[in-house]
Amino acid sequence: MVLWIVEPLQYAFFVKGLLAGIITAVACGVLSGFVVWRGMAFIGDALAHSILPGVVIALVLGVNLLFGALGAAVLSVAAIGTLSRKKGFRDDTAIGVIFTGAFALGVLLMSKIGSFKDLTHVLFGNVLGVSVSDLILILIVGVLVVVLVILFYKELLVTSFDKTHAIAIGLSPELIHYLLLGMIAVTTVIASQTVGVVLVLALLVTPAASASLLVKSLKKIILLSTGLAVVSVIAGFYLSYYFDLASGALIVLVLSGFFIVAFIKNALAGRVRK
Repeated sequence: MVLWIVEPLQYAFFVKGLLAGIITAVACGVLSGFVVWRGMAFIGDALAHSILPGVVIALVLGVNLLFGALGAAVLSVAAIGTLSRKKGFRDDTAIGVIFTGAFALGVLLMSKIGSFKDLTHVLFGNVLGVSVSDLILILIVGVLVVVLVILFYKELLVTSFDKTHAIAIGLSPELIHYLLLGMIAVTTVIASQTVGVVLVLALLVTPAASASLLVKSLKKIILLSTGLAVVSVIAGFYLSYYFDLASGALIVLVLSGFFIVAFIKNALAGRVRK
């Protein structure tokens, strides 16, 4: 058993990829509770696709793709926030407009420069190709997200449940919403490096969806969802190594397995109570 665990660790690409995956899992797990409780699942998917034009432009300019993705994510958040403030414009409408427009622009740019093959790792993930510079950037962003959640936990909690009370005690729900959007944006960028934009939504939603079936406190949901995300990344990596399968897809399948188990346990517990 020990040999089974240690063997892959002799390869630098595996260790770097595993570390990147764990950092990403922690960042996504910490935000997952707020994403689910606020009903923001769609925005994770939208941002994951909106970063595509930034990635393509970064590829053309020859700079780190993560910088291009981060720039596109920040612009998308600003655009969504600006449209959402317009009277008669709902959040889902603004998200839909930005999401489809940015993704279409990304696809157009990809077709123009003929880079579909070069960017398949962005769409589907290439965590085993993470470089040292990528790992450092992922670590910085991951630590930043966790620290911000710890510092502004009470504000995020209050504005998630009662905006009227938040305003009454001097908080700005709009400002906190922008903060959360920004954290989701940068987390989406680092997650795209591990599982790709197609599967990033699972890391932002499935952990908390599973945890909420087992515990009710938001703090417990955040802790449990983070744990589930980390375990899924580790399990996905080892399964990928030994069975020669895509690590990103395996991570999400393990997460889905946890959700199924949690759903069944919740349903059985409900029957027992009845």
